[in-house]
Amino acid sequence: MLVAGFPAGSWATNCYVLATGPGEPCLIVDPGQESMPGVMDLVAEHRLAPAAVLLTHGHIDHVWSVAPVSVQFAIPAVIHADDRYRLADPAGSSMAAGRETLLAMTRNELELTEPQDVQIVTDDDVLDIAGLSLRVRHTPGHTEGSVVFELSDTMVAGDVLFAGSIGRTDLPGGSHEQMLQSLSRVILTASDDMRVLPGHGPETTIGRERATNPFLRALVQEQSVPARKTGL
Repeated sequence: MLVAGFPAGSWATNCYVLATGPGEPCLIVDPGQESMPGVMDLVAEHRLAPAAVLLTHGHIDHVWSVAPVSVQFAIPAVIHADDRYRLADPAGSSMAAGRETLLAMTRNELELTEPQDVQIVTDDDVLDIAGLSLRVRHTPGHTEGSVVFELSDTMVAGDVLFAGSIGRTDLPGGSHEQMLQSLSRVILTASDDMRVLPGHGPETTIGRERATNPFLRALVQEQSVPARKTGL
């Protein structure tokens, strides 16, 4: 499988391009701020034909360029149903910064507008696109509709899991309790050799994070402690 990516914009959000190989259809994942040039370069370099845009969640740093990418290649944007509303107002639903300030950063492009073709997914959906089969795993906690996409031995993790950390839960729509549940249900049950492509920072593996990530280690330790007996 061809996996290429780059950190985009002020937030250094990882934008990925996935394909079965050069010269094939591809998927574009999380096109953030100022990601269009990088996407165009990767598509040209590997002679790819974009088939869809996948969004791990609806925060502005991950969807900033979804409209221009969708328009440029005439392809749909795919997002979980619970984060669909964020595409109507990615600025207002992500942060407290003034919408006018953020719009001024778009330099008169189509960014921060709602894509015309949006397809929604739910937990455990299987997407067969561009010759790839992806399983959608709903992982709320960072946002209500956060997901990871699983492709055999690779997980596109968005802002659920990073190398050495996890996604923050203090923004609107976040929930620490739901994040812990998502980590237990989806992340800790994945195989150690699963490759992880996070939304920010370097790639890692489930095994590495299970062994070194303080958030996962604490969760593993908590789950391994036997329940205390009560009563006489």
